[in-house]
Amino acid sequence: MLKITPEEIKLITKYIYEISGIYLDESKKYLLETRLNAIAEEQGCSSYQDFHRKAKADASKLIERKIIDAISTNETLFFRDTGPFQLLQHKILPELIDARAAKSSFSKTNLKIWSAASSTGQELYSIAIVLQELLGDMSKYSIKLIGTDISDAAVAQASSGKYNKFEIERGLARDKLTKYFSSVGQTWKVNDQIRAMANFRKFNLMSPFIGLGKFDIVLCRNVAIYFTLEDRKKLFNKIADVLEPDGYLIIGSTESLTGICPRFIPKRHLRSIFYQLK
Repeated sequence: MLKITPEEIKLITKYIYEISGIYLDESKKYLLETRLNAIAEEQGCSSYQDFHRKAKADASKLIERKIIDAISTNETLFFRDTGPFQLLQHKILPELIDARAAKSSFSKTNLKIWSAASSTGQELYSIAIVLQELLGDMSKYSIKLIGTDISDAAVAQASSGKYNKFEIERGLARDKLTKYFSSVGQTWKVNDQIRAMANFRKFNLMSPFIGLGKFDIVLCRNVAIYFTLEDRKKLFNKIADVLEPDGYLIIGSTESLTGICPRFIPKRHLRSIFYQLK
């Protein structure tokens, strides 16, 4: 395995920050070596300085994409933390649907939800399942579920809707597995009805939020923890700009917007916290 020097750590972490917004400090030596070594060796690099040079010079951006795929933390599972999904099912979705239905008595009820760091798709498919079980007949609704992630590999898997046995068993109850998934060889695939509800695309949260439109619900869970304080402030201000005035923001259970974005106020339902615009 290639060993990374202190000087190379500064070089590589600066590059990773530039291409992804992910901030890694000098304590992440082991993480850098374990996640990037295979790519560096694949490129025939003799050092991480050489690796950095090749990545910067790669006009195809292939090495850059591989670095992002390796560094971004695609740690997720179905119905992760359970609290947010209970919050959606018992409070947020019923309230929003009632409010939107009152505005569109002669047309379908519109709802737009964004999973801002959707990883391999489990969060957004979990939301689709909640909606299906809550609403039943979906023909009365126009629902757009959008998942974005910086990793090409994560977006590709999310779009395929295919998961191995380990991924399926993490958070997914047996009754939901048999109802919403079908076995395909050694993998499980989400059923077409649920798959059709979700749309995935690559997106860097450090980029301007152009062309996204407005959202009724935004989930941005467990991703801002990898950003600097200033970048967190910028991120949640941009989210505030694309959230409907009565919309809802859900962040990670260990996260807080205190001192980050005063445009949001925290609210509590049962044991869960959500945010709305002032």
